[in-house]
Amino acid sequence: MTDHDVLIIGSGASGGMTAHELTRRGIRCLMLDAGPAVDFARDTGLKNVYDLPYRGFGQPGRFPHITQANEFNANAWADEKQNPYTYDPGSPYYWVRVRLIGGKTLLWGRASWRLSDFEFKGKDHDGFGENWPLSYRDLAPYYDRAEPLLRVSGRKEGFRQIPDGVFLEDTSPDSESIQRFLAAAKARSIPTTKPRRATGNLASSVNLLLPDALATGNLQIVSNAVVREITLDKNTGLANGVNFVDRRTTREFHAAARIVALGASALESTRLLLNSRIANSSGVLGHYIFDQFYVKNVVTAIVPEARNGKATRGLMGGSGYIPRFRNLDTREKNFIRGYAFDFGSGGSPGANLFPLYGEALLKEMAATAGTQFSMTTMGEVLPRQENYVSIDPQVKDAWGIPALHIQHRYTDNEFAMARDSMNVADELCRAAGFEVLAKHWEMVPPGESIHELGGCRMGANPKTSVLNAFNQAHDIKNLFVMDGSAFVSGGSQNPTLTISALAMRAAEYMADQMRRGDI
Repeated sequence: MTDHDVLIIGSGASGGMTAHELTRRGIRCLMLDAGPAVDFARDTGLKNVYDLPYRGFGQPGRFPHITQANEFNANAWADEKQNPYTYDPGSPYYWVRVRLIGGKTLLWGRASWRLSDFEFKGKDHDGFGENWPLSYRDLAPYYDRAEPLLRVSGRKEGFRQIPDGVFLEDTSPDSESIQRFLAAAKARSIPTTKPRRATGNLASSVNLLLPDALATGNLQIVSNAVVREITLDKNTGLANGVNFVDRRTTREFHAAARIVALGASALESTRLLLNSRIANSSGVLGHYIFDQFYVKNVVTAIVPEARNGKATRGLMGGSGYIPRFRNLDTREKNFIRGYAFDFGSGGSPGANLFPLYGEALLKEMAATAGTQFSMTTMGEVLPRQENYVSIDPQVKDAWGIPALHIQHRYTDNEFAMARDSMNVADELCRAAGFEVLAKHWEMVPPGESIHELGGCRMGANPKTSVLNAFNQAHDIKNLFVMDGSAFVSGGSQNPTLTISALAMRAAEYMADQMRRGDI
């Protein structure tokens, strides 16, 4: 294939942002993605549940690890039989992937929170792990530019743990049930705010980043290109392109470029580097993987005043967010770092929450329709050396590329945090006058949050990290890893906004290095 300045692998948040920033600077980019482009006119049509073979629930066993999949969205998720991976039976991992142009930005929840120096300099705060080789001040200008691109709405609060940004101001009113909850939190000095999320019907790389890049004439996108390995020049040791397979025909190709920028998502990018056997002089590649843990519906309650058809719009509806409030100015005895909550008013509790049967159950479900108030915990997972990915010596994907073995488990720190979050959520709901139907602190399996991070972490010391502060490989100066694999720690915040800001910063650095002739 024709040589390009930069070869970008992946078209999601990091790949899309990389292309957006490089092409506007006149840099010619080739983008490879393992999946096809979405035909929105064809692929987003609506069907009645009774027209679907499995009535919307999906074919049993098709997606054993993708709890988000159903028959309505099944074609959006990567097929697990074609894309296998392994883990120890006692430590399951749910690796949720999307192989389409636009990647996981086609389906993300759009929550857009900044990290702070509680994350970037976490070691300075509590002594655990490693600091990032950059600070909040270094990334703030790129957050300022990324938020308008993603059209993030929110409310400025002045919280240190989730710094304010450049938002479309959220002036929406709060329902009475939300107001009561906010008052209960305020009485306990627990901060609350509106959600901060990218707006629009589709806040995706496909409609917010790639169109501008294509319009420059400097971007070529090749779909259905499954990258096998990164290739090196034998004389210089520098990256000179990739070998890839056409997903449909299995034909082999080589694409050449001056620079290779990986943005395939954290574990996929790590897998590609491991299969290429490069960029690992530190021995760190593949280690220190983590995500955010979730406790879905840590508390489910009802608003008593809404019973029996009184769930009016003024009483019910709306949502909000509690940012991390633990281990900021004080120290918890049982855990370090912290967790956050999403909370929402509205909806109806499920039948499984009532110890009733038959007519009595139906009456109670009718009486509580629209009365639900629920909360979900998102907690920080500590990056640990023993949580890692490696190449499985026996399992390969449908194109003959060796698959990943994932070794990851939560520890006492995460378990203690989850228990604490349940107790806090229970206390807040009861203080607001809600009736708590159920509470628990069982975390979903690692990976299910779809926030996998780490594996190619950045750092100032090449002996303990894979990348420098600009996402550039210590070992190969014309190799960049732009996605969440670069993270050193992640906090309880959703990572997509930070991935986008980091990719923007790295692309700017890359362009400057190219201009200078250093790469």
